[in-house]
Amino acid sequence: MNIQMKEDHYLVRDIWIPDLHSQAFCIFDLEGTGIHTAEDDVIQMAAVRINQDGEPGVSFSSLVHSHKPIPAFIEQLTGIRNEDLYEATAFGAVYLEFLDFIQNRILVTQAGYEYDLPLLRRQCEENKVPFPGNKVLDIKVMFKAIHPDFEGIISTDRLIGYYGIDASAYKRHDALGDCHLIARLFNLILSEYKQMNVHVLQVKEPLIIKRFRIEGMHTEPYETEYP
Repeated sequence: MNIQMKEDHYLVRDIWIPDLHSQAFCIFDLEGTGIHTAEDDVIQMAAVRINQDGEPGVSFSSLVHSHKPIPAFIEQLTGIRNEDLYEATAFGAVYLEFLDFIQNRILVTQAGYEYDLPLLRRQCEENKVPFPGNKVLDIKVMFKAIHPDFEGIISTDRLIGYYGIDASAYKRHDALGDCHLIARLFNLILSEYKQMNVHVLQVKEPLIIKRFRIEGMHTEPYETEYP
């Protein structure tokens, strides 16, 4: 998979997932000290395995110790306080548990190509642990692939509105809560693929995906390869 990250969008190509409806999937999500993947730290890591019936199964969740303080805005957004991390497990140890949990499943994210993956890769490099070799799907790309005329940013809230689901029961901006919400959206998108008789996810030509935007966020353009 190739991703070319631009200022307000990215181009993704070379995705190929055969037997889409019989693969083993695992949702994952991270919370961090901020939005800058080149300098912020992971403070929570979570994952949820998807059962064969498409429903969420067993889960993994852990706070992660950070040497960088959590800004007040992030504390309010996530509910994770600096004091919560004083005795939290270090990234390296949590990450090894995470690898053991996900095994060889295909990872599924929301906005992961622009946030979770680059943040995770940098922290793996700093802690001298291997980046996962798993294939990774972003539901933004999955949605855009079958809704090419959908305009604007494919945010979580827009997907909630599009599918008309009640998201009030999900704890937002909590890695585990977001995993369960992503699992719900992923199930609905997969159902659309099944209804359209699409059994292979294939993106050959670059697909343009609008990036999420938060005031003050700036990332230099770059190109990267993932499994």
